Amino acid sequence: MEFISSLFRSHKDHNAGTEILSGLTVALALLPEAIAFAMIAGFSPITGLYAAFVMGFVTSILGGRPGMISGATGAVAVVFVGLTLALKEQIPGIEGEQIMQYVFATVILAGTIQILAGVFKLGKFVRLVPQPVMYGFVNGLAIVIFMAQFPNFTNIMHSNVGESEKIHELAIMAGLVLLTMAIIWLLPKLTKKIPASLFAIVAVSALVIGFGIDTTTVANTLEPGTHLNGGIPPISIPHIPWTMDSFLLILPYSAIIAGVGLIESLLTLNLIDEITETRGSGNRECVAQGTANILSGFLSGMGGCAMIGQSLINITAGARQRLSGIVASIMLLVFVMFGSSVIEKMPMAALVGVMFMVAIGTFEWASFKVFRKMPWIDVMVMIIVTLITAITHNLAIAVLIGIVLSALSYSWQSAQHIQVHSHIDIGGIKHYEIRGPLFFGSIKSFLDEFSPNNDADVIILDFKECRISDMSAINALHTLTDRYRKLNKEIHLRHLSEDCKILLSNAEAIIDVNILEDPHYKVVTDRIKEVIR
Repeated sequence: MEFISSLFRSHKDHNAGTEILSGLTVALALLPEAIAFAMIAGFSPITGLYAAFVMGFVTSILGGRPGMISGATGAVAVVFVGLTLALKEQIPGIEGEQIMQYVFATVILAGTIQILAGVFKLGKFVRLVPQPVMYGFVNGLAIVIFMAQFPNFTNIMHSNVGESEKIHELAIMAGLVLLTMAIIWLLPKLTKKIPASLFAIVAVSALVIGFGIDTTTVANTLEPGTHLNGGIPPISIPHIPWTMDSFLLILPYSAIIAGVGLIESLLTLNLIDEITETRGSGNRECVAQGTANILSGFLSGMGGCAMIGQSLINITAGARQRLSGIVASIMLLVFVMFGSSVIEKMPMAALVGVMFMVAIGTFEWASFKVFRKMPWIDVMVMIIVTLITAITHNLAIAVLIGIVLSALSYSWQSAQHIQVHSHIDIGGIKHYEIRGPLFFGSIKSFLDEFSPNNDADVIILDFKECRISDMSAINALHTLTDRYRKLNKEIHLRHLSEDCKILLSNAEAIIDVNILEDPHYKVVTDRIKEVIR
């Protein structure tokens, strides 16, 4: 009861009315995309709609980011294209309904992987995504959202009508799109009590239906003979051979879906955190996404993940709590069950206009202002991630490539910072002061600073301003120690941090060095003790 009452409780900057109206807007925006993504994968529209309902409902209740919207997505739909091809290649003669059973099983396994990611607290790794990658991700996604609307125009150009009719239809479509965008832009200047996107959709739809304007509607996007009407998602267990061969067949695609879904969801969560200046729970979102995908598989849905476009529509409309997502998912199901005939009459121009405005709002225009202030490598990473996202529509791959490039850039720059300064004290002992991080990228420069044949008989490596970071650094110390010992020369380490001592202690099997000022590790020679005193 406490949870239910909290959904309708008014907060400082919003109330239940705002949440409900925003949820209704999101439900209308979910319809065409859920249908389109199902068709991309070659599935029935109802499969995408069921997925949008289940994903949205479950994640709204259990998710780690109130206000974030989940549903059927293009990134996940593309994976199913590859799965379908693999199934047809390995199981000759497999039919559509049989393919869907493997799809549902794949979604269930993907959800299980996502839950494990949340249980083992892997959601925090989204913090490793650098800002240039985030800029590239958001900008690329805005371009993808923007370009995804153009088939509505190209379909008119490819229709079997005369040129004058095509121009007429295009003009009507463009005019209605511009009208929708104008309403969304102007209405907030007059009042913020009504969600601009919802008002625009209703107003343009009323105009088209009321005046009988001939334009593309949601019904025109469906396959001939199909409709949106459906019922409560049926519960079913996927009918596939539960063998190791089947498991190995779907496992790679389940892993990709799980990875793509989590990356897109956690990045969306991160983006909304920045917009709302609050903090969501990445690990909780992983578990919620996994639970939603498992239920989607058992309820005839194609699965999915967070949807940045619809999430931004929701947040922009003023929603900040879970109620908006719950309303959106329930209303979506209500539309499918009872309002399909009305929804099918909705002009696509209204929905296209809404998504155009979402794309404009999603794009990080501020990224242009920091071009000259950012390091050139960060600018390149941002551009590369944007292009990969826009060209491939594979957000996960784009982000991973961006992270790898940023990591390589950081490693290269850090490798340039290693410095070695030396001096000989009155006892003839040579001291080397190491500055900078010692890791795989800097070990060559580090080793090049030493010449054992021409060096003193006793040397001390001072790590007061250096950190031993990885196994490559330990191996470099082993190599250096071995070179000096072959010449019967002594080498000692001092001022190691506690974690560095532990790292060296754990590697005793491959390295044996003297560590000064640490009686728990090695005994220093009397000669060194005397000099230190």
